[in-house]
Amino acid sequence: MLLTTFLALATATLTSAIGVSITPHDRYSSSVGVLGCHIDTNRVAYWPMAVDCNNTCVRVSYGDRSVHLLRIDQSGGAYDISYDAWNYLYTGSSATTNPVACGGIWMDYETTTAENCVSLIRTPSQKLPLSAANSMNYVAICLGQQNSWVAQNHELRNILDPTCTRGYDEICSLNMNVSNQPSCLHLLGVPAALTGKPVIDVLYPTGHQVVAP
Repeated sequence: MLLTTFLALATATLTSAIGVSITPHDRYSSSVGVLGCHIDTNRVAYWPMAVDCNNTCVRVSYGDRSVHLLRIDQSGGAYDISYDAWNYLYTGSSATTNPVACGGIWMDYETTTAENCVSLIRTPSQKLPLSAANSMNYVAICLGQQNSWVAQNHELRNILDPTCTRGYDEICSLNMNVSNQPSCLHLLGVPAALTGKPVIDVLYPTGHQVVAP
């Protein structure tokens, strides 16, 4: 009986939701260099806390609707989520079809297992796509936590910026025993124009879709 009660309390703690005022975010970014052209940028959380190596997935709920979001950017203090996700939670419709403006809405969120957000990753491997040139500080931290989700589930691509406008869309390899610099088919970090990989922003409050700069 005591064991059952303890397990029930532990589960409640792990799954308990937190209520916060959540606002819409309409410009994709990632402080750790996650490449927007290889994820669903309409399902991203921009939380005040620093991005870590395990808690990369959150579930946000409003009424009877909920979405899973990749937590891959740190905000300046607000709890922001992609405008399309915010609009869907608030209205039940995509921001591209029925956009609304309202600002902060009280919603519940909980951190959940990263596996719940794997469907938001669009790489063939379904590993988190990171910039080989500009994500190495984050990668090194996560590799130092060798059992963390990011350490075991990331790939490096020779793209310089999160909105995928420069570089080469190719997978790079990394052997930290040899070098802390990834090895790519092309020279690492060359700012060549990258075409065919646009990141699309959904603008607040119109719902208009534009190519991210």
